[in-house]
Amino acid sequence: MTRDGGKTWKAALQAPAPFADRVGCGDVALDPSDSSTVYAALYARVRKPWSFTAGPPATEGKDLGGIFKSSDGGATWTKLEKGLPTRTARIGLAVSPKGPKTLYAVVQSDESGTNNIDEVRSRSGGVFRSDDGGATWTRTSPLDPRPFYFSQIRVDPENVDRVYVLGYALHVSEDGGKSFREDRFGKVHPDNHALAIDPRRPKRLLLGTDGGIYQSFDGGKNWDYLNRFAAGEFYRISLDTGAPYRICGGLQDNENWVGPSRTHSKEGITNSDWISIGGGDGFSCVFDPNDSNVIYSESQEGTLFRRDLTTGFSKRLRPSPSEGQPGFRFHWNSPLIGSRHEPGVLYLAGNRVFRLSERGEKWKAISGDLSTQDASRTNATGSGAEIYGVVYTLAESPLQKGLLWAGTDDGKVWVTEDEGEHWTDLTANLPPEAKGLWMGRIEASGHDAKAAYLAVETHRSGKIAPLAYRTADLGRTWQSIAGDLPGNGPVKVVREDPKNANLLFAGTEFGLFTSLDRGAHWTRLGELPTVAVDDIAIHPRERDLVAATHGRSIFIVDDIAALEEATPEILAGDAYLFPPRPAGAFVPMPGFADWGGTAVYRGENPKEGALITFFLREYTGEEAEIEIQNALEQPVAKIKAPGTPGFQRVAWDLKPSKELLTEYGGEGADLFVRPGEYTVSLKYGKTKLKQKLQVTVPPGVETR
Repeated sequence: MTRDGGKTWKAALQAPAPFADRVGCGDVALDPSDSSTVYAALYARVRKPWSFTAGPPATEGKDLGGIFKSSDGGATWTKLEKGLPTRTARIGLAVSPKGPKTLYAVVQSDESGTNNIDEVRSRSGGVFRSDDGGATWTRTSPLDPRPFYFSQIRVDPENVDRVYVLGYALHVSEDGGKSFREDRFGKVHPDNHALAIDPRRPKRLLLGTDGGIYQSFDGGKNWDYLNRFAAGEFYRISLDTGAPYRICGGLQDNENWVGPSRTHSKEGITNSDWISIGGGDGFSCVFDPNDSNVIYSESQEGTLFRRDLTTGFSKRLRPSPSEGQPGFRFHWNSPLIGSRHEPGVLYLAGNRVFRLSERGEKWKAISGDLSTQDASRTNATGSGAEIYGVVYTLAESPLQKGLLWAGTDDGKVWVTEDEGEHWTDLTANLPPEAKGLWMGRIEASGHDAKAAYLAVETHRSGKIAPLAYRTADLGRTWQSIAGDLPGNGPVKVVREDPKNANLLFAGTEFGLFTSLDRGAHWTRLGELPTVAVDDIAIHPRERDLVAATHGRSIFIVDDIAALEEATPEILAGDAYLFPPRPAGAFVPMPGFADWGGTAVYRGENPKEGALITFFLREYTGEEAEIEIQNALEQPVAKIKAPGTPGFQRVAWDLKPSKELLTEYGGEGADLFVRPGEYTVSLKYGKTKLKQKLQVTVPPGVETR
């Protein structure tokens, strides 16, 4: 608890030593009529990368969980036991605003045995009600769906008998928890995790699910899906080479989707521009290099599909052993990559690495079990997310055919130079602080076949430090490239720029970073929200950087060529104008964006015309002046920008600027300049720089 607005904190309720690090507080509820009356639920749990233990098994058999009450603002506590089961684990609490003496709890207990993931009725736990401030409790229902994942209960502010229990569905009781219905199931996405009830209008509900947020104004009879903001949880992404290029990616519990990086409409990029290509939880996607309308996409546990977007036909391709043979283990998020050397060849990994050919119709294992093969850590039950002892990251060298890297979730790193005929175990060479941890991502260098990058996942082992490394000798030695990355942000992915070996990008638990000196120093890139960045892709033609986040969907940094070309000499100078990429005239369709209201999500299209990027080292008090001239050295556009230090960018729409037009009787401002070569000049103080710009105009588009 805190008494100074969060500046300092003091433990008010905790388990006795030595179990305080295994027992936390799973829920807190305050009496709305008396702020000194507090209810709290202690929850014993130990989560390892390979297992999950809750209740007394997590505390050496001691029953330290349960519901506790304080009547003096948290100074002293009493455990509430009468009518409640023993051997409890996760507990959700709710106090009725209408009658604060009435409490509800959804209680996990293995007093009478445990349940599997699909059972929603507990043998000894369930929904409990107290009408005397917690002194005594009555079990009203055995309902307790997947308690580790849900355990949320709410009570209507105006009706003490209307109770909600969250689970795979939204369970509703009108009789104080004695009976529950789930007649709203099917109208909202499964897996309901959060429910807020408007205290002034209790029929207005906000429901948070694995598919987003829903709103109801009639107590849940009808739901409005609030898909008006970017909240996608992307795991992996892939890009094709179309114009505009498309992005394919997998989302947590929301299938695999494919959509454009830009549209031809002023509407921007809307939800309807993206299409689902199937799956449960979506993960890796690979465009077929011979036909980008054929996409290989993956769902949980290596469930691989090939889908043809022109026909809709889909076929399942996951490798399976023959009857009577040992089964393959695949992670919830199994690595899937397409070969850069053999179009149509795919690599998929579980506890073994598989090579798929002929559009996935043929496969063979090209490794043995690459995990530690610790049987004590590979037998957890559950949803499939608990599968352990597998290859979690896989990479192919862009430079050397047959050179593959593999990293496992149980701490092993391997390399093969002959496409799996022989594998070398590199685990013993890892830095001490990385040994035994989850190997998050491997990136094979596109500049040196012997070089690779490794991001080590730390939070699953309780170590929050950013761990990222580079090897230049096929994994014999590793050097840290974590530099000055924030110490509380585990690194999830590292990408090397294809053009500049010193330019790196890192996706961390809390944002996107870039380094111009191969990891010695890092800078936060762009204005992304504080969000986990799970994947990074760089388009080979457009030089766009695409970042996949776990919670705020996808962000695109248009044209990173300036970062690729930024040498120490450039950054030491007063100013620099980077060569702009060729620009094409573009006439967007009108759309309905100006009158469509705010109830439709619109992703922003990239700026039209030419992107002009420049660097200023210091602020001199002046503006930066940009002038574009045609081949006759006649000015056609002038643009001013603030003299802010650092990288800056302006967009020229390929039309004459206003001060160079005749206001009355001229040809008009809507016509593009003619195609051809133009000169872009940057003037800042005494510095004047020039670059060439190539402009194209589609046939049939009128120019000046």
